[in-house]
This record gives sequence, structure tokens and C-alpha cells, in this order.
Amino acid sequence: MSAQAQMRALLDQLMGTARDGDETRQRVKFTDERVCKSHLLNCCPHDILSGTRMDLGECTKIHDLALRADYEIASKERDLFFELDAVDHLESFIADCDRRTELAKKRLAETQEEISAEVAAKAEKVHELNEEIGKLLAKAEQLGAEGNVDEAQKVLQEVEKVRTRKKDAEEEYRNSMPASSFQQQKLRVCEVCSAYLGLHDNDRRLADHFGGKLHLGFIQIREKLDQLKKTVVDKQEKRNQERLKRREEREKEERMRKRTRSRSREHRRSRSRDRRRKRSRSSSRDKRRTRSRSRERRRRHRSRSRSRSRGHRHSHEQSSRHK
Repeated sequence: MSAQAQMRALLDQLMGTARDGDETRQRVKFTDERVCKSHLLNCCPHDILSGTRMDLGECTKIHDLALRADYEIASKERDLFFELDAVDHLESFIADCDRRTELAKKRLAETQEEISAEVAAKAEKVHELNEEIGKLLAKAEQLGAEGNVDEAQKVLQEVEKVRTRKKDAEEEYRNSMPASSFQQQKLRVCEVCSAYLGLHDNDRRLADHFGGKLHLGFIQIREKLDQLKKTVVDKQEKRNQERLKRREEREKEERMRKRTRSRSREHRRSRSRDRRRKRSRSSSRDKRRTRSRSRERRRRHRSRSRSRSRGHRHSHEQSSRHK
């Protein structure tokens, strides 16, 4: 990254991307696709590795501390789930780094002198002790900078013990191969940051590597990626539980509606049956009344017929007596 680009990126972070009155940028919100979600979560490799030999330059997306502050406030009120975008970003970056590590290992295997498995194991032991010394020295320097002198002294004592073990391991390695081969510098690739480590690197070189910004930056990125993955899994599980709960509630409401509709239909059917019964009873009463009236009419008709018949006979008898 050029000095001008570094200055521009620094001003963007300190004063915001709209410091020059750019109306287009003033309208940018932290939810905009142009905003780097890894930056909002404080884990963008462009920020972490800035100033190292693997400086990635300026990020293609917007970095703005003001937007990060807005995001932090908003994320307390609702779940924005930006972790998923950051996981995709960091996974892609770490995968690329791991590919470079494998390629570096392959190149070393092709260029370095082939040695027996036993000698290789002894060289590996020296490398491991070198790494342990470097990490302990970096830790001691950090403790000393924090003012924890007693703990720093304890770590330095541990360093001396590891140095003794390293000396023995180097002697064993030296005795296992010709002197001419031993003098050849053997390299190893750091599994964390893909940097080259020499078998004969001194303590200062090792401390500078394991306590350096590049190595610690890759540790930070890898740890942040693991943390984000766990957060994504937890949030997805929480969302699934909430989704399942909402579905159960909808199903419960649907059952209640069905039960209500069923009761309503049953009530309507009951009312309909009642109306049919009433109509049936009314019809039966009407039929009975009609039959009763019919019988009554027939009785009256028969009674009148009998009366007329008796009157006719009586009149005929009287007429016969007069004659």
C-alpha cells in the first residue's frame, strides 16, 4: 500500500468516509453491501495485517469507524447476523493462506536434500524446540512490557531449560548426518502464517517471528474465525428453535381455528336439526289438526245425513197415515 493510500485509509477510519463532503458516501449505511462486514466485526485481514510483509493493501469495501459504531449500537437491539458474511470472508482468506503453506512445503520438499526418516525426525525435534523458545521469549517480552517482572523471569528460566534440550537435540541431529550436510540451512514453513523458519535460527529471530505482528495477526484471524463459526452455529440453532416455536404456535392456532369452525358447524347443524324438528313437529301437529278436522267434518256430515234420513222417513210415514 502506498503512503498516500495508507493516509487515506487512516483518515477514513478516524474521520469517516464522508469527511470530504461526498454526498454519495454520506448516504451509505452500515447495512449497505459496499460496507465491509468483517471490518464492522473488527476482524478484516486488511486491518489486522496492515504494515506486515503480507500487507493486503486497502480493502475493496468501505471501512469506517463511524459505521462500526452505528453497527455496535444497532446490534444490541436486533440480530443482524453479519457474522455469516465475516465467516465467508475469513474462510476464503485462511483457505488461501493454507494453500500457500502447502505449496511452500512442496517447494521445500523438492529443493532440499533428501534425508532419511530418522534424520528428518531429529530435525523436526529441533524445529519444535526452536518454536517453543520463540513463543516463550515473546511471552516474556509481553509480560515485561506489562510490568509483570516476576512472571517474566519465570518464563525466562523455562527458556533456559528448553535451550538445554535444544542443544542436546542439535547434537543428536549433527551426529546423525555428515558435517557438510549439517551446515546446509534447513527450512520449515510456519503452519500459522506460512512464513519460513530456519533450523539454525537464533533466539532473537524466533522471538521476533512468534511475537511479531504477522504471526500474531494470523493467530487473531484464526481465533476470530473459530469464534464466529461458533456464534453462527449458536445463532442458527436459536433461529431454528424460534422458527420451530412459531410453527408450533401457528399449528396450535390453526387447531384452535379448526376446533372453533367445527364447533360453529356443529352448532349450525344442531340449530338446523332443531329447526327441522320444529318444522316436523309443526307439520305433524298440522297434519293431526287436518285429520282431526277431516274426521270432525265427516262426523258432522254423517250426522246430518242421518238426520235427513230420519226426517224423510218420518215425513213419509205421516203422509202414509193421512192417506
